[in-house]
Amino acid sequence: MIWAIVGFLAFLVLADVLIQWNAVRVVLALIENSPPFRVESLPPDPDAEPFSVQTRDGVTLRGCLYRHTEQKPRGLIVFCPEFASNHRSAMLYCSALSRAGFHVLTFDFRNHGDSDSMPGYVPLHWLTHFEVMDLNAVIDHVYSQPDLNELPLGLFGISRGGGAALYVAAQRPEVLQVATEGAFGSEMLMMAHAQQFVAIAAPEVMAKLFPKWHYKVTITLARWISQRRRRCRYAMLERVLPQLVGRPTLVIAGQRDTYVLPGVAREITRLIGQPEALWTVAKAKHNLARSVNPDEYDRRLVEFFSRLEPPFDDSKRFSPSKSSHSRGTKPK
Repeated sequence: MIWAIVGFLAFLVLADVLIQWNAVRVVLALIENSPPFRVESLPPDPDAEPFSVQTRDGVTLRGCLYRHTEQKPRGLIVFCPEFASNHRSAMLYCSALSRAGFHVLTFDFRNHGDSDSMPGYVPLHWLTHFEVMDLNAVIDHVYSQPDLNELPLGLFGISRGGGAALYVAAQRPEVLQVATEGAFGSEMLMMAHAQQFVAIAAPEVMAKLFPKWHYKVTITLARWISQRRRRCRYAMLERVLPQLVGRPTLVIAGQRDTYVLPGVAREITRLIGQPEALWTVAKAKHNLARSVNPDEYDRRLVEFFSRLEPPFDDSKRFSPSKSSHSRGTKPK
C-alpha cells in the first residue's frame, strides 16, 4: 500500500513536471514574439530642438524638445514612445499639452528611431532594465540644463513607454506626476493572457485545477529562460508600483484593447492605491484612445498636468549625482 501511494505521488509529480515544461515552452514562444502593433509617426518638425544624451552604458539617445515660447512654460513633460515607434510620434498625443503651455521633451529608446543600436540586443514589447536606464539618462539630461531643471517635471508614456514612465517615477521622487496609456506590467499581463488562454483551450473543470501559483511558476521560469537567451532583465513594474501611492497618476485604457486587457489597468491603479486614476475609453483599442475621443483625451490630459507644481521642499528634487541609478544601482 505504501509503495502504491509513493508510486502514485511520483506519477503526479512527473505529470506536473511534464505539464509545466510544455507550458513553459508555450509561454516562452509567446514572450519572444511581438504582436503586430499599429504604429504611427509624423514628419520631422523643423521647429523642434534636437538633443542627444549618452546612457550609463555608452549608448547615445536622440530626441527633440518642443518649446512653448508664447509664455513662461507651465512645466516639462517627458514623453516616452511605445515599442517600435519613435520620438516623432509625440505630437500625436501631446499637441494639446504643447498648446496649453508645456514644454514637451521626447526621445527614442535604444535600438529605435534616431538613437544608437546596442549590438546583441533585440528589443521586444516587454520593459527591460535597458529602457529604464534610457529614461533615467534623459531625466539626468533635463537636470543638466539650466533652462529646464527648475521646471516641474511630469512623465507621459504609451504602452511599453508607459511602463517605463511608471517604473522611473516610482524610483525618482522629483517626477511629480505621471500619465500613461496602454501601460502594463510584464507579470500582470502574462498572467492575464495565460489565464485567458487556459480558459479557452481547456475545459472549465480542468482550468480550475490549476491554482494561481502554478501560473506564476510557469511564467517565472519562462521569463528567466528568456532573460538568459536575450541577455537582458525584465523590469518588474509590479514590484515598484506601491511606491507611487499618493503620487498623482492618470491611467488611460481602451475598453476594446485585446492586448492589454482591461483588468491590467485596474491592477495598476489598485497597486498605486488610486482606483479613481483609471479612465477607460469606450470602443478604443490598444493605444487608440485619442483617435476615438480626441477632445476628451486632450481635455483630461491638460487638466491632469495643469496641477503640476514644483515641490514645496526644493531639496527633494534630486540631482543626477544623488540619484540611485547614477551610483550604478540596477532596477530589480
